[in-house]
This record gives sequence, structure tokens and C-alpha cells, in this order.
Amino acid sequence: MKNHLIGLLLGTEEDWPRAFETLLERVGPIKDGSGATHRVTSERITIEPFDLRDKPRYELVVDRLAWWYFVPREWLKKVALMDDVYLLNSPFTFQAMEKHAAYCAMLRLGLKVPETVLIPHKNPPDNERFAYMAAKYNQPFDLGAIAAKIGYPLFMKPYDGGQWVGVNRVRDEAELKRAYDESGRRLMHLQESIEGFDVFARSLSIGAETMVMNFRPDRPMHERYAVTHDFLTPETGDEVLTISRLINAFFRWEFNSCETLVRGTEAHPIDYANASPDVAVTSLHYYFPWAISALVKWCVFCVVTGRPPRDVDLDTRRYFEIGDREDLSYREKLGEYRKLADAYFEVDRYQDFCASRLAHVDELVFDWIGSAEFDALLMETVRSTYPAHERERFAAHFRGLLGQWLSEHGGVAPLG
Repeated sequence: MKNHLIGLLLGTEEDWPRAFETLLERVGPIKDGSGATHRVTSERITIEPFDLRDKPRYELVVDRLAWWYFVPREWLKKVALMDDVYLLNSPFTFQAMEKHAAYCAMLRLGLKVPETVLIPHKNPPDNERFAYMAAKYNQPFDLGAIAAKIGYPLFMKPYDGGQWVGVNRVRDEAELKRAYDESGRRLMHLQESIEGFDVFARSLSIGAETMVMNFRPDRPMHERYAVTHDFLTPETGDEVLTISRLINAFFRWEFNSCETLVRGTEAHPIDYANASPDVAVTSLHYYFPWAISALVKWCVFCVVTGRPPRDVDLDTRRYFEIGDREDLSYREKLGEYRKLADAYFEVDRYQDFCASRLAHVDELVFDWIGSAEFDALLMETVRSTYPAHERERFAAHFRGLLGQWLSEHGGVAPLG
């Protein structure tokens, strides 16, 4: 028996980790192509001092913490560089390749990123050398003229931000000045607003699987993911999926969400760097079973097949060689990118592995979602999330959506 240990590096979450732990335990032994038997278990990682020569016990780590907590971030770098631990996600690219870098790379690859300008921070950094440097080298600029060239309305948002913090929709020069004054020491982008868009699509990718969902950012969190199917044409849906998989393969992000605005036949990616994408049952609801199933399957696939980590081996040149070609149309480039991305994620091999080694997982997920045990977890999450006077309403809301999922998946078709 070959034993594999997955580490969970967690912050405040409790719902999806318990779901993951429960389902992973129920997967049971798995035989590989050679007949060897594997057992995969998980453990929550604690934070403590570490010797750089310590050998970790984990083969794979699901990281939900290091994007803001530096102690585990440096531990992750250590185990990746020294011990070949497989990481979901890589702290190397999420630390260095935030939204700004992602925009730059995707622009070169020919994606339809809205017009974007980076502007200096309103308040200078706390560095005694700044005043001398700024007086000698910083050029004055007309913020209003830059905004006017992009066109109102537009968005001012942090170049590396997340969770919609510091994002402002700016309709005129007065709002522009107010937003800039409030930005403080944050470095900001001014970005064209895609007005009159038809669909706001959010794509959650976990390894080789992607779920494209109809997202409504102006709604409360529990209503943002609309349970609608076929809301994109097949061609546009495939384009959005390809964009998501391309971005994730390019940066080696294997647990990430991407946002794309679709207007007519045009898909404009606007945000695609999320080191800790939302997988809470109270926001994903209907899509929660798919997310947990995909996470279990991908983690098991990686450790059982010995998939090698490539956190620091980006190989971006292959993508740029396609993006720089002038003889290829946008659609042709997307086709070439899809081949590279599918190869990185070993999509065919993964699908075969799921069909031959994990065929029972979908039924496990279905049975558990319909169980009293899962309902108890759901109600515990509702009680910890909402005030007492709202709990009954939210309990009915989430039970209804998950009941819809159970009804639609009664035949236990593949969850993707």
C-alpha cells in the first residue's frame, strides 16, 4: 500500500475543508495501472518554526492562507524548491504575477483586455529617498486627461487587489478625484468599463476542470451565482473556458477563478488572479458539490500518478511564440493556446483516470450531499454566517438550491 498525505493550509474556512476531508476519506483505496494500491489522506497544517532542512510529510498542499500570511508562504516556497511538494497554488507566481502582470501577459497573447493604465500612487511610499528621487525623475501627469482618453465610466482598482477591495466605478472627473484621493498608497489601475455587457461570467478552475457560471456582482453574495444553464453560446462558452485554462496553465495556477465580460460575441477578461477563490457553500450553493468533487479528484490524480510540480518552470516562451505570430487569427491563437493548456493539465489522462479509478466519486458526492450529515454541516455554516433572525430564510434558500442540484443529478452523471 502506497500512502499519500495531502496538507490543507487553511484560514477561517470550515465548510469546504470538512466536505473535502469527508469525501476523501470515503474514496478508499485506489489501484493504479500497474496494480499498486494507493491510499490518500489529508491533514490540516499547523504554523510553527521550521528548519530549512526539515523534510515535509505532505506530497501536495492546498493553500488558502499564504496569499496574506507570510510565514506559511515562505514554508511553501521552501517545500517547493527543496522537496518537490505539489502546490495548489504556487506562491511564486501569485506573489509576483498579480493582476497587473496577468494583464500584460494576456495582452501580449492577444486577449481582449479592456484599455488599462497604471497610475502612480496618490501618497508616496514611506521611504526617505522618495522626495529626492521624485523631484528628479517623476514626471507630472494629468489624471483627468488620462481618464478622458479611456472614457467614462471607468474603473479605478488596485493593480494587485482582490475581494473587490478598493474598486470604484468612476463616472466623472469629480468621482475620479475622490477615488484617487482615497486610494492612498495603493498603486491603481484605471480600466475601461465594458458598458452594456450581456453576461458577467466567473470561471472557477480546479486542475483540469472548469465551471463557467453566470455571475451577478451587484447581488448579495448568496445570490451572485445564478443557476442558469446554456447562458452562453457554445462558441463563446468554449472561448471563456479556453481563456480560463490558458491563464491557469500559463501561470501554473490550479485553483483559481477568472472573470470575463461577454458583450455580443466579444469576451473581455477583466480579472483573473485569485489566490484563494471562493468555494464557500453559502456562495457556491448549487455548484458546491462540483467544486468539492473536482478538488478531491484533482488532488488524488496528482499524488497517485506522481504528477511532477512545475511551480517555477513556467515555460512562457511557447505561449509568446504563438501570441507574437501575425499570420494567426484570434480564433486560431485560441486553438493553439488550448492545446498547450490541455497538455499542461493532462486533460485526456485526467479524464481517463477519473473514469477508470474514480468512477465511484460522483455517486459518493451525490449520496453525501443528500445525507443528514451534510445537512448538519450546512446548517452549522448558516448559523455561523448569518444572524439568528435570518437563519431560517437562508436555510431554506440553500436547501432549495442543493435540492435542485440533487434533483438534476439523480442519475449521477459526471458532475462537470
